[in-house]
Amino acid sequence: MKTPAVILAEKLLQISAIKLQPENPFVWASGWNSPIYTDNRRTLSYPDVRNFIKVELSRLILENFPEVEAVAGVATGAIAMGALVADTLSLPYVYVRSSPKDHGLENLIEGNLKPGQKVVVIEDLVSTGGSSLKAVEAIRNAGCEVIGMLAIFNYEFPISVKRFRDANVNLISLSNYSTMLEAALASNYIAPAYVKTLQEWREDPANWAPRHDGE
Repeated sequence: MKTPAVILAEKLLQISAIKLQPENPFVWASGWNSPIYTDNRRTLSYPDVRNFIKVELSRLILENFPEVEAVAGVATGAIAMGALVADTLSLPYVYVRSSPKDHGLENLIEGNLKPGQKVVVIEDLVSTGGSSLKAVEAIRNAGCEVIGMLAIFNYEFPISVKRFRDANVNLISLSNYSTMLEAALASNYIAPAYVKTLQEWREDPANWAPRHDGE
C-alpha cells in the first residue's frame, strides 16, 4: 500500500506543482541553479489534491499535536491551506506575514492570537528554513508556544535540518524530496541517469551544476 507521502508526491508531479528539469535548470532568486521548481499553490485548483492535503495535514496534527489550540499559516503560500486545515479542525486561525504591513496597524500576524496559546504552523514548502523559522519567531514573540510545524513538501536540505533542530521546532512534512524522486523514477517521469545528480543537488544546492551520471 502506498504511503500518503508517495501518493502526494505522485499528485504533485501529475499536476505540475512540481517540475523537474535536470537538463535545463531553473534559477532561484538566490541565484542557485535548481533542477526542481515547486509551486504548491497549484494544488488549490485541484479539489481532489487540495482535499487530500487538507485531510492528511489535519490527521497529522491530531496524531502528533493533540493539544493544539490555534493554527497559523505562513504567507503567502500556506495562507489558504492553513485556513482549510483550521476550518477542518474548528480551530482559531491566523497567518504570518513575511514582513509587517506598511500601513494601518502594521501587523506581522493577521488574526488574533492569545498569549499562551499552543500553535501549529502550516508551511507549503520548506527549503532552507529561513522564512519558516521567521514565522515561528513572530509567533513566539507574540507570547505563544509553537508546538510543531507541518509542511506540504520539504526539500530536506541539510541546512534546514540543522536550523529546525537549533530552533527546537518539530517539523513534520507530508512529503519530501527523497520520496518525490522515487515516485518520479517509478513513473518514468525522470530517467535513471538523472537520479545521482538530482540527489547531489539536495546535498549541496548552492554549488550544484547539472550533469548526467555518466559524465
